Amino acid sequence: MVDQPGQFQKTVIKQYPARTLNETAESRYWRRFRAPTVAQQVGAVTCIDFSPLYPYNYAVTASTRVIIYDAHTRKPITTLSRFKDKAYSGTFRIDGKLLVAGGENGFVQVFDPKSQTLLRQLKGHERPVHTTRFSPSKMHVLSGSDDATVRWWDVTAGEQVFRLEGHTDYVRSSACSPSLPDTWATGSYDHTCRLWDIRTQECTMTLDHGAPVEATVFLPGGSLLATAGGTEIRIWSMLAGGRLLARLANHQKTVTSLAVALAAGPTAASSPRLISGSLDAHVKVYELDAFKVTHVSKYPAPVMSVAISPNAALLAVGMADGQLSVRKHSHNKGPAGGGPAKAKKVWKPTSTAASYRYFVRGTTEKPSKDDIKISQPGMRRLAPYDHMLRHFQYRAALDAAVATEQVEVVANLLEELAARSGLSAALGGRDAQGLLPLLTHLVKHLSDPRHSDLFIGIANRILDIYAPALGVSEEVDAKMRLLRERVTLEAKLQASLVQLQGTLDPILHAALNQQPQTEG
Repeated sequence: MVDQPGQFQKTVIKQYPARTLNETAESRYWRRFRAPTVAQQVGAVTCIDFSPLYPYNYAVTASTRVIIYDAHTRKPITTLSRFKDKAYSGTFRIDGKLLVAGGENGFVQVFDPKSQTLLRQLKGHERPVHTTRFSPSKMHVLSGSDDATVRWWDVTAGEQVFRLEGHTDYVRSSACSPSLPDTWATGSYDHTCRLWDIRTQECTMTLDHGAPVEATVFLPGGSLLATAGGTEIRIWSMLAGGRLLARLANHQKTVTSLAVALAAGPTAASSPRLISGSLDAHVKVYELDAFKVTHVSKYPAPVMSVAISPNAALLAVGMADGQLSVRKHSHNKGPAGGGPAKAKKVWKPTSTAASYRYFVRGTTEKPSKDDIKISQPGMRRLAPYDHMLRHFQYRAALDAAVATEQVEVVANLLEELAARSGLSAALGGRDAQGLLPLLTHLVKHLSDPRHSDLFIGIANRILDIYAPALGVSEEVDAKMRLLRERVTLEAKLQASLVQLQGTLDPILHAALNQQPQTEG
């Protein structure tokens, strides 16, 4: 609507960018993992593994036992405690009927989770066994130990079939390719991840991670392999002969665990996600197209293990202080893990001549770009500060703006008063009761970077005007001293930031000239 000649122009309140990023559908999806159930364990939770079959019960390895929890109630149903020392890497077989775990004493033990029976005790490792996995064939187990060896066991016979040598330090992680059941990857503290062909018992590929490898996982399809060590996650292409595709350096401390969510995302057709846990107490989610972080969660202690159920309904995180946090998604999924539950139908009232809606229909419709809009002048409602500003009541207008407690309104009104040469009239001639609200507002918002320059100038002007009147009111004197301290502190802070900017400029300029982290 075009204003008529001589009509008062309302104060325009500037719109500033939001301080936080807009929430995306991906972020909303991961934030729906709510209602955490926290179970305190007797030691650090070093491994969490979900059963591949519904109802997706999960095994938690902590201290000297492996505890199996019910996925529905999130309460323990079985405790496997046949360990003389610490237990490691309690993982299910592909059918969920057996569980294998390593131990500090070097034994590899196979259990029946239902009866808690120890079925096999495989002896051969000379040092602690930190990683154990069942083969897809169900009859064999692969284990990795601190004795730098990888061993292949026949569960039926209870004997070692062969051993794989090549690592020169502790072997701490292992994974089987989802597309090639005879291809296994093992990660070691010798900074390498080795790929083994079980048929030929040979190492087919060696990947140099550059730091002790803590976790290894194949991404869906088996064409990509992710390794975690130090503060980095590296993505390798198996089809390109182990070529490095990406370095993900999003954590501040050692990345301790990796997990793959197969059916996660805001839509049923969402691609899988990679999840990482770190000693910096953060769990991060990555999309697998550009390997960008889509969600970050903060936990109260360093994260040692992370896992997600096959239907993406439960997210479990184990911490160094023994806490086990299990969060359930608000839109639970069925056994197949196909997609989120169908949205409930929302009832909409029908519009008839018997309802008020019938007579006001169409009033909320917005015109299209081809429509011709005819504006009709109407009554203009002015805010209290605009009404007083219109009548040149500058002091009252400023008081009305301060009363709104909206920093944008006060800042824009002060700029309008400066443009009208009305700052002296608005700030001067005040008594103690009229000066206190303005001083309180300035003290509160002086450090706001969007308005600090303006408010510092106003504060200096007030100090100049009312300096001769100091000592009349104790409350005003206290606010004046606090305001002077805030102005001095803000001025020093801005000077330090300018100096810091001068120091960082050459560093940033040099960093921009370097090659990017992601390799093509």
